[in-house]
Amino acid sequence: MNRRIIISKSKYLAGLQCLKYFWYRVNAPEEIPEPGFTARFIFNQGMLVGEYAKKLYPGGTDLGKIGDLKEQLVKTSELLSERKPLFEASCSSGGVYSRADILVPAETDRWDIIEVKSSTRLKEDYIHDVSFQKYCFDKAGVKIRKCYLANINNQYIRKGDINPGELFKKTDITAEVGELLVGIEDRIEEMLEAAARKSSPEIFIGKHCSEPYICPLKDKCWGFLPDNHIFNLYGSKNKAAELYNEGVLSIKDIPDGYNLNFKQKIQLECAKTDKPKIDKGEILKFINSLEYPLYFFDFETFSTAIPLYTGVKPYQRIPFQYSIHTLDAIDGQPGHYDFLAEGAEDPREELLLNLKKQIGETGSIIVYYESFEKGVLKELAETFPDYSQWIDSITARIVDLYKPFGNFHYHNSSQKGSASVKKVLPAITGLSYEGMEIADGMAASAYFLYICGNYDTNESLPAKEEVEKVRDSLIKYCGLDTGGMINILRALAKEAE
Repeated sequence: MNRRIIISKSKYLAGLQCLKYFWYRVNAPEEIPEPGFTARFIFNQGMLVGEYAKKLYPGGTDLGKIGDLKEQLVKTSELLSERKPLFEASCSSGGVYSRADILVPAETDRWDIIEVKSSTRLKEDYIHDVSFQKYCFDKAGVKIRKCYLANINNQYIRKGDINPGELFKKTDITAEVGELLVGIEDRIEEMLEAAARKSSPEIFIGKHCSEPYICPLKDKCWGFLPDNHIFNLYGSKNKAAELYNEGVLSIKDIPDGYNLNFKQKIQLECAKTDKPKIDKGEILKFINSLEYPLYFFDFETFSTAIPLYTGVKPYQRIPFQYSIHTLDAIDGQPGHYDFLAEGAEDPREELLLNLKKQIGETGSIIVYYESFEKGVLKELAETFPDYSQWIDSITARIVDLYKPFGNFHYHNSSQKGSASVKKVLPAITGLSYEGMEIADGMAASAYFLYICGNYDTNESLPAKEEVEKVRDSLIKYCGLDTGGMINILRALAKEAE
């Protein structure tokens, strides 16, 4: 290839994860799937965090609004002499290009890099991120003194307007960045050599396909695997990688006597016999423990890096919707109640008021993966102490429908090692979430915030018709969570007959 290849920070991080992904980023970006609505929502949440971080340095100049790369570089060079904080300052030298979230003047002619992240903890890829920035700025003649990470302080509680000084915690990562600068030129050279190839390098699949992020090319690279492949093996993926390296692709082909744990042995048995594993005794014990009437219950929540309401912490779960299905007998006619908040105000107290009207004083409250519902209820009790006694009483009645599946008292190969409701529902009932407009909790929270206009998504505000469509999709999704549990319980009871 005769063209000059420029390695940006995002391409460098892609190359660290996988050279094949890096090759596509450079040579065939059109083959990389576009991010969907939920991914864009997460990205824009990070952008909003960046805007608040700029308030830590009043008087700074924002270069991020300059769209042209050359103009960014020229303007950055001009402003460096003014010795004021710069946002989205850029540099380029010798085939590498980078921007810094915040560049702050330090002693004499030196600068500090402040990398802003919406996470609440330090991750290794963040240090790689900043090491590349430092390398680029040093190479361009901009001397860097210190490197910092400014990320979210999850102990911050909003009181009125957001206080950026308390929202962020700043960590000196200069030493860690220095360690990862060792060998950076060799890594860059390796990436340049990979990018210059006519076709993408052959890279074996493995953990790097999902760490530190799920690669957008994963489906493309994993397409050769059989349906119930070895990486569906329950638990740590080290054993799956070991088997894969030995040429075993399908769970059913795991050799006899291979060192598997109890649950993995059940998976192997199901794969080989093509029959579900059913522990009738344990299933009956679970079913007989239920007290009627039954309340099948599910919350939907959102959690944002920037707290939306006074008294809320970053990433605190805010329930905005619930669904309840009721049964007086396992083969009875279900009742159904739901709640979906409207508007941009804090929905929690209205939700609690409605919920209290719908749940009676006796009967099992069935959820799927109880730690979530119990955790949300505990936070509600802390925020609204007038409800705490009632919340404690219903929490004590919660029964977790996940347990028979999480304990592998029932397991079907089509679950592919998972006990999530998304896998269990089609495996035991034939129903599924496929084809739904909203089909997972993250999408539900993103769409809810979008229609409320309560969080910056950089999307145009929806028309009234679209709002109604989204609300209908939210109600259907949450309703399938609880209605699906009825079908799961009934199917489980039949299997135990």
